[in-house]
Amino acid sequence: MPFAFCHVPLHMHSKILIFDFGSQYTQLIARRIRELNVYCEIHPYNHLAILDKKDFKGIILSGSPFSVLQDDALQFPIKEVQATYQVPVLGVCYGAQYIAHVFGGKVERSSKREYGRAHLDFIAADSAFFNNIQTKSQVWMSHGDSVLALPAQFELLANTDSIPVAAFKHSEKEIYGIQFHPEVTHSTDGKTLLQNFVVDICGCRQDWTPLSFIEETVAEIKQTVGSDHVVLGLSGGVDSSVAALLLHKAIGNQLVCIFVNNGLLRYNEYQSVLDSYQHLGLNVVGVDASARFYEELKGIAEPEAKRKVIGKVFIDVFQEEAEKLKNVKWLGQGTIYPDVIESVSVHGPSAKIKSHHNVGGLPEKMHLKIIEPLNRLFKDEVRRVGKALELPENILHRHPFPGPGLGIRILGDVTAEKVEILQKADYIFIESLKKDGLYNDVWQAGVMYLPVQSVGVMGDERTYENVVALRAVSSIDGMTADWCHLPYEFLARVSNEIINNVKGINRVVYDISSKPPATIEWE
Repeated sequence: MPFAFCHVPLHMHSKILIFDFGSQYTQLIARRIRELNVYCEIHPYNHLAILDKKDFKGIILSGSPFSVLQDDALQFPIKEVQATYQVPVLGVCYGAQYIAHVFGGKVERSSKREYGRAHLDFIAADSAFFNNIQTKSQVWMSHGDSVLALPAQFELLANTDSIPVAAFKHSEKEIYGIQFHPEVTHSTDGKTLLQNFVVDICGCRQDWTPLSFIEETVAEIKQTVGSDHVVLGLSGGVDSSVAALLLHKAIGNQLVCIFVNNGLLRYNEYQSVLDSYQHLGLNVVGVDASARFYEELKGIAEPEAKRKVIGKVFIDVFQEEAEKLKNVKWLGQGTIYPDVIESVSVHGPSAKIKSHHNVGGLPEKMHLKIIEPLNRLFKDEVRRVGKALELPENILHRHPFPGPGLGIRILGDVTAEKVEILQKADYIFIESLKKDGLYNDVWQAGVMYLPVQSVGVMGDERTYENVVALRAVSSIDGMTADWCHLPYEFLARVSNEIINNVKGINRVVYDISSKPPATIEWE
């Protein structure tokens, strides 16, 4: 959809509230709605205070790993909420089963878990909910309970050959339920169905665009920051870079960016990224603290201990540089919406999953307030905003890179020699992906330096050198990932080039583990 300016303050955007019951797909529902240029927010199922703002046009109840038949099933006052606020409600999977159960329908455990593709055999005629969707449309099922009989006052909207109730609606109120997941790409008309609900039934305007976000956010920053100064730590990644451009567009040289070289960046990355930032007109202070990081990491092999050392030294270096600046009152961060969502459990704010502040403790030490211009955006939206801000392609489409950098891609202790070997091998792998047109098909790629040596033959001599593992995964959001099926010919060339050109490596292997059970990084 083309970008267009929209002079609507954020609080005036049409809004859908998504109440999360713990489904792995909840964020995907939100992302699909955002792709329709409709603003939406995710809240835990029990955060009902958000309803008091009365600034929403519809409600979606997510799926869940729980069953509505459990004694401790997650509850939502659906009848009271719909009666009070008079907005359309859509239940997805658990949400649909919960609606049917609460209104008096029959929900039972399925004789077998219904998972995978199905096709709609029947769709009710003249249903606005299924407008422009035909019978035999493919949908994706993933549930353990089934709605076997609808409550009184509810009518059937769709079924499949094995599911007697695939979709339903209250005959007098705008309350809908679907047993399938429209947010996954396997539901071929899922986006159309979501558009029917949020645009046609809820009446949402499609005004949530990159340029409207930029315009509104820049105005908010100007009003919030005033004449104060902001300091922001750049990483070379897309999130911190887009945050920096937004802040710079709003307050110009009141923003000072600090880019710390921890010695664990990719080959030649410190200088190349620093040059990119300066060409963008950003006020950047570059700090090469490599030797300091290596010294502090000496002899430390345990992964979590390495992370803590790298984090502590970064904070110390950042603080020292920031304290040289005058009139700094704000700390800018590239926090994005999934970080915010994951900082609050579906079981309430008391059970935090993780803190989303990426420089923990620093704001308190320096008495800084935090400003997070991207904390309403998903990663794909950040890239769309970055494109609208003309962020260079090499940063805009850069693969995610871990905060501790190559420190957690070197298994065991970290030395400058190991980093140099890994940087060279990684450079060959990444540049090869780019040359072969594979880079943008991969979510994340890198090389792991293993604490293993193996026998080899180079020339007429026996060698006993290091092993590295190539890792490349495909993913949507990093929560789950599958290993990439890169061509054998490509892998053979990369292996050959690494072994021939990087002294210290005589064997290359390829990691074919998916997440779960493995993680993307090895540490």
